[in-house]
Amino acid sequence: MNLKDKVVLVTGASSGLGEQICYEAAKKGAIVIVCARRIQMIGQVKEKCSELSQNDAYAFQLDVSDPNSIERMYEKVKEEVGPVDCLVNDAGFGYFDDFVAFEQEKIREMFEVNVLGLMLLTQRVAIDMLEAKSGHIINVASMSGKMATPKSSIYSATKFAVLGFSNALRLELKPFGIAVTTVNPGPIQTEFFDKADPSGSYLDHIGAIVLKPNKLANKIVKQMNHPKREINQPIIMEIAARTYQLFPKVGDFLAGGIFNQK
Repeated sequence: MNLKDKVVLVTGASSGLGEQICYEAAKKGAIVIVCARRIQMIGQVKEKCSELSQNDAYAFQLDVSDPNSIERMYEKVKEEVGPVDCLVNDAGFGYFDDFVAFEQEKIREMFEVNVLGLMLLTQRVAIDMLEAKSGHIINVASMSGKMATPKSSIYSATKFAVLGFSNALRLELKPFGIAVTTVNPGPIQTEFFDKADPSGSYLDHIGAIVLKPNKLANKIVKQMNHPKREINQPIIMEIAARTYQLFPKVGDFLAGGIFNQK
């Protein structure tokens, strides 16, 4: 597979899955645009992308929760790089806690980053993709958007929103040659859990199903030239999510028992 000279913009790219997606796209020759808040870290990712791709790479600071930051970043992309061929919305975060104890400010922050910022950037990019009559939008949602578990009420709500948005957007843009893929990962071995679960116990309890970010990134980048509707990992959680829909009582048992390790 070759992404030579294709422009791939990745949010949440300073670490974790977003960083690995940048590297995998760079290995295929893509012109990678690295976007995140941490300017020093995205600069390092950009340099490595350039080494891997032997092509141009860019780094633009972006706070997805700030509409003005999104507008500034995207104007720079249009001026300095050009049209985006593939947008990967990976920026996002979560907190795990009982809903009755959840702070309202944290609820607002999670929706601003995980949903509203994603929608605003996607709209800006999609307008230009419509003019080009081509493009690929990849939204990183979560298995939590398919099967909610205790203490993930707000995070799951944001990812349910991303799933619903992506499903409708896919139908709207398909007639114009633009693909929309939703990525629904289970737990990934990244710093996401430093904030979501400061105790560090969650990943220890579910070690057998924890995903490696580089392997998942490889699967995502493989679909950039051959878009598919969804990427669901790991398989065991995809099966559980399907069971959740088909057999609600069994689904509640799985979600509230086996997969409830927070």
